[in-house]
Amino acid sequence: SWGRARECASDREPEFWLCQNSVRHFQRKCRVNFWLELVIKTVLVLFLVVLPVALVVIFGELKISAHIQSRIGPYFAGGRFGWAQPLADGAKFIQKEDLIPAGADNAVFRFAPYVVLMGTFATFVVIPFGPDLAAEQLDVGIFFLLAVSSLSTLGVLMAGWSSANKYSLIGGLRAAAQLIAYELPLVLAAVAVVVQAGTLSLSGIVEAQASMEIFGLNIHLPYVLTGQILSFIIFTIAALAELSRIPFDMPIAESELTMGYLTEYSGLRFTMFFLGEYAAMISLAAVASTLFLGGYYLPGLDTDALKVAGPFILLGKTLILCFVFIWMRWSWPRLREDQLQSLAWKWLIPLALANIAVISIFK
Repeated sequence: SWGRARECASDREPEFWLCQNSVRHFQRKCRVNFWLELVIKTVLVLFLVVLPVALVVIFGELKISAHIQSRIGPYFAGGRFGWAQPLADGAKFIQKEDLIPAGADNAVFRFAPYVVLMGTFATFVVIPFGPDLAAEQLDVGIFFLLAVSSLSTLGVLMAGWSSANKYSLIGGLRAAAQLIAYELPLVLAAVAVVVQAGTLSLSGIVEAQASMEIFGLNIHLPYVLTGQILSFIIFTIAALAELSRIPFDMPIAESELTMGYLTEYSGLRFTMFFLGEYAAMISLAAVASTLFLGGYYLPGLDTDALKVAGPFILLGKTLILCFVFIWMRWSWPRLREDQLQSLAWKWLIPLALANIAVISIFK
């Protein structure tokens, strides 16, 4: 430790510098090991959690949208229910040629999809799936989660600017303005939860809901039923805007910008953006479930039962919120740009700040 290095100075000065160098070497090694471990865990989460659930959500959207619009939906790939349609679409995109515009910034254009995906997948590393089941237990988990999720904004800007296409550039600028505007109410809604729970740890927030007390009464209910309903609504609206889905799909807006920042992407890179959208939907739904719906906790189950049932409980809550996101997409028209910005700056942010003040007073 650094304190031990200080103690060495009382004997001989060279020994102190030897200890000091050892401490610095140890600190550098720890930093390297942390990032290596984070990358490995992120890849494992990608293949074991995100991809299977994303395929289920994509198939669900195909069927739900078909039902809302009174049509059949996929029924060829995979037989009567069309369960293999997401796999068929993925195989189709992978076979397409990967085109790069002649005037594009090659390196930035190629790297943008990876930034979007890594920012999304890294959020799953700190989400607790059970009492002792999390890839990384961080005391500042909610801070880490909100920080890495913001990387998607950088990836979208990179894609729009590097494409050498005016529609892509406008789409990227719209996306940046939208994501920055709705990051604020998203973070403020999470702050209200942190104030009530008294911790930045995601596991601590779930445990706080499991041992919830109001005026001395043990009620053990999630925060959405104990004073955080406004925060939940704000978080859900902001999450939908973060996904750039209808009614907040101004960065893409096919009738205006062709496909916005995605216009010049094809093949596997377009597939990565497409997968990133659904991975982000699952991520934000899982975060909302953790913050407001009790996460892996279900009243009446003890710790031993939650170790087994916890992942399935969290998955069920996440899929319910994904259904809500899909339902809203196919039920609302697109907002105008001024309506989109007014909703964030004139309504959601003031409401979120007032909500924090009220929660703080009662806390």
